[in-house]
Amino acid sequence: MNQYDVIVVGAGNGGLVAACSVAKAGYKTLLLEKHNLPGGCATSFVRGRFEFEAALHELCDTSTSPEADSVKKIFERLGVSVPLESEETLFRAVCPGEDGFDVRLRTGYDNFLADMEAAVPGCHDSVKALLDLNNVLDDAQDYMAGGSMNPAVLISKYPDFVRAASSSTDQVMNALGIPKKAQQILATYWGYLGVPTDDLNCLHYLSLLAAFVNSAPTMPRHRSHELSLDLVRVFQENGGEIRYNSEVTRFLYDKGACVGVAAGGDVFYAKKIVSNIIPNNVFNRSPADAVGKRDRKLANARELGMTFITFYIGLDAPMEELGIDDYSVFIMNDPDNRKQYNHRLDFGMYVVNCLNKVLPNASPEGTSMLFFTLPIMPGDLPEDLTAQTYKKFKNEFAEKYIRDYERVMGVQIMDHIEELVIATPVTFARYLATPDGCIYGYSNARWDSVVARTVAEPMELRIPNLYFCGGHSVRGDGYPSAYITGAMAADKVIKALKEGK
Repeated sequence: MNQYDVIVVGAGNGGLVAACSVAKAGYKTLLLEKHNLPGGCATSFVRGRFEFEAALHELCDTSTSPEADSVKKIFERLGVSVPLESEETLFRAVCPGEDGFDVRLRTGYDNFLADMEAAVPGCHDSVKALLDLNNVLDDAQDYMAGGSMNPAVLISKYPDFVRAASSSTDQVMNALGIPKKAQQILATYWGYLGVPTDDLNCLHYLSLLAAFVNSAPTMPRHRSHELSLDLVRVFQENGGEIRYNSEVTRFLYDKGACVGVAAGGDVFYAKKIVSNIIPNNVFNRSPADAVGKRDRKLANARELGMTFITFYIGLDAPMEELGIDDYSVFIMNDPDNRKQYNHRLDFGMYVVNCLNKVLPNASPEGTSMLFFTLPIMPGDLPEDLTAQTYKKFKNEFAEKYIRDYERVMGVQIMDHIEELVIATPVTFARYLATPDGCIYGYSNARWDSVVARTVAEPMELRIPNLYFCGGHSVRGDGYPSAYITGAMAADKVIKALKEGK
């Protein structure tokens, strides 16, 4: 019989960290991955003479607290060692027009405040007050992570945390008196979270902003695939077994508890199962009577999070020759991020990254690469799109945005395109097998924010022996969150196994 202590389903970011953690703790662990490579979105691919990064824009630590976990701490604990390069500019935000702006914001607390003050004179103190709220967030998170959270203590000891946790980002910025233009610049990161700031939980936004401000964003020297491969190395060095081309098609149950999975024509059993795939897919691969009504209702109530249309462009000239100056540029057609969201298919907001700015040797000598990211929502693709019109739609969409980038930034790249790869939610649905190609799991709206999920976690997804990690889990979307939820799931599994549960 194929019997293990732990089975991890999916070698995405969260699954890799969960598998490494339980294997390092000495438990017999099997990691099952449907593709022939690990990493999920944390991967790269080659077209012509270019190796493109599939998804990662930049890594950041998700907490400045010495007590809370972070990507850096997790990698150090596991023994992951990958060279990282950092970028000192957070981003450039460009919104053409009379009411628009063109600003660059640097990393570092003082640098960031100075750049905001230069862009919007008089905003320094109110923006500082917003950043300083992160200290309250860290303290409250440390308390909540202690395992004996009492809502009454939260209210009495961390009142600002409770106020911010129940408010949107806009509500908090208004309460602090941040000028409107400064709010519009600060809201740029909604594009990383998929929710406009009038509905985005303030603490979720603030944790991301503070993480980038306080520690420079970094990129693996050899793409995110390098990170995935090193996690596999750690896993195997600690006795872990990984099987590729092994998609889990069924979750197996006994007396209401998850006891195993079926994959690749084989059946595997374990004391604990960790899923890096979205609960919707787990439930669809489970017997109807194995999943409680509340769990099904919760999964159906949640909105699917953001997905993307992306263009990977290989250029036959270096960035300097083309006039490209920045690593990360957010381009928007209106300063109001709610309008950006509502018009997301019509130049609402998109991001253009040039990896050569951080990694000059990311592409062959005399070349450069651009990576366009257009945040959209599941269901945004035209309903009448067919297999016959799909290619035409992709090409026309890419040309429209490339022309707009040339117009806004005053550069000319169309004649220098050597390779162009276009991915849509159809691509991501095929690769990730997520509903409608969603990449970020469930949307982090105010009613379903990280804080709400943390407080309600003991009541969620109560199938015995089954644990979840990844972007759909308690901490929401993004690479760092996926790594951290993998560590969190592993901690719960290890604790339960030690206690003989």
